[in-house]
Amino acid sequence: MKGNQEYDNGRQLRIEDYLQENKLETEGIVEVPSVFVVPTKEEIDTKTVTNEILEKILSRDNMNIAFKRVKANKGASGIDDMKVDELLQYLKENGEQIKENIRKGEYNPKAVRRVEIPKTDGSKRKLGIPTVVDRVIQQAVAQQLSIIYEPIFSENSYGFRPSRSCHDAILKAKEIMNNGYKWVVDLDLEKFFDTVNQDLLISIIRRTINEDKVVSLIRKYLQAGVLVNGVFERTEKGTPQGRKYFANIEQYNA
Repeated sequence: MKGNQEYDNGRQLRIEDYLQENKLETEGIVEVPSVFVVPTKEEIDTKTVTNEILEKILSRDNMNIAFKRVKANKGASGIDDMKVDELLQYLKENGEQIKENIRKGEYNPKAVRRVEIPKTDGSKRKLGIPTVVDRVIQQAVAQQLSIIYEPIFSENSYGFRPSRSCHDAILKAKEIMNNGYKWVVDLDLEKFFDTVNQDLLISIIRRTINEDKVVSLIRKYLQAGVLVNGVFERTEKGTPQGRKYFANIEQYNA
């Protein structure tokens, strides 16, 4: 179709989300660069990136940026009840040991705290709230994965993308309509995040990431389990949801 061809041709990375203009107070932590630039697809040497990604994840700059984002998002505590305000001191005392455990493949994420919030249709959405420490590590991993995957994503994709929102998708739809197209198809995958095939997801990641310790860490997060009313439940499928709800989750009775 003309529309698909026209908007799939220019798959280039949008880096606005990586321009870190907001500076948060981080007493006792190294200064984080105000600009975090992601290379274009042509600039990425996949073998080099994937062979060094663990150290890029654990680098001081990358971890500091992750810390700032978690601090800015605030939000509820995980199963250990550690608050975001307590995070800096904890990382000062334990950060190097945590990184060393990750390097050795010995770090084990904690289970997420299960929270259910009501949806407009009367059903409930299951959310998983990781500990604040695990949120920092997850954010650090995500920042480096974005460098690899963002350039190859479709220009037509707007969900869970840096500097993109549903409003951007609507504007793009209006642009397409102005070009003469008149049909809109609305599709939704029911309970997608709850039913993601973890083995398939890991196999897709392995096509690009060839560091076993990085892939193993991602799998550990997928299989960390959830704590529901004090009872541990295994997570053999799906991925935890909760990041965009962290800031407001306290209003719900978990």
